[in-house]
Amino acid sequence: MTNRPKRLRRCQLSVPGSSEKMMTKAAGLGVDFVFLDLEDAVAPQEKRPARKKIIDALNNLDFGKTTRCVRINDLTTEYAAEDIIEIMEGAGENLDVIMLTKCLGPDDITFCDKLMTQMEKKLNLKKKIGLETLIEEVEAMQRVDEIAAASDRLEALIFGMGDYSASQGVSTKDIGGESGYPGDIWHYQRQKMTIAARVNKIDAVDGPFANFSNPEAFREECRRSMILGMVGKWAIHPSQVAIAHEVFSPTEDEVDRARRMKAAFEEAVSKGLGAAQFEGSMIDIASMRIVDRIVTRADMIGI
Repeated sequence: MTNRPKRLRRCQLSVPGSSEKMMTKAAGLGVDFVFLDLEDAVAPQEKRPARKKIIDALNNLDFGKTTRCVRINDLTTEYAAEDIIEIMEGAGENLDVIMLTKCLGPDDITFCDKLMTQMEKKLNLKKKIGLETLIEEVEAMQRVDEIAAASDRLEALIFGMGDYSASQGVSTKDIGGESGYPGDIWHYQRQKMTIAARVNKIDAVDGPFANFSNPEAFREECRRSMILGMVGKWAIHPSQVAIAHEVFSPTEDEVDRARRMKAAFEEAVSKGLGAAQFEGSMIDIASMRIVDRIVTRADMIGI
């Protein structure tokens, strides 16, 4: 398996690729990850013109450390292949990731991988562009393990609960905890997808929460997915960015404790011991797996 680049995905901000104003604003927000959308946020007659607007934004806006992604149309449409070709030809060196929508199985991933490989060779790009995909159909959830293992280019799986609810027949009034459903209606899907991602050492990201006027409900949805091992959540409005960044970041106290714990364990190992005492508890190599994850994440964030 190739080494995938480490990227922060505490928040992935959705931005319509047809709106130059919104793309300009997004570039300056300091969000971990922005995806310029060619799919649902763009009307059919605007999809081809939006490609040129996205290329211009990628080439001329300063996104700073933000990961730059383009969400393409799904492979059943007439747009998908041209989305990849035009965006890579126009802005390949300024593009980090392509996001596939409505993946149905591993063949969809390998198709995108092969086309992107051809384009990288044709353009003599100096870097490998990443790929991530939405899991938003029941067919995809059924085959999520195969999808997650389909390509070394694949960096993340995203649970798209909006389209998924239609695919499974879940009433939209049940989304967001407003129906009285006992517990998290998406617990199984989030858990299943996250396990598939972790097995293949890729990220699991939670999808959108539509009611951006309810920040506390959004925070709770972030917390639910974070507890299961997801690394971030989508934002459909800039007001959601700070909440996602906060929930998916360790606190300074957690980071300080993790670093002290790691130092104590490393000192014990240097003395030939397999475990150490730390603040009244025993810590061993199993403890360090959690600690190392916190420290690595803190280093990426800059805590």
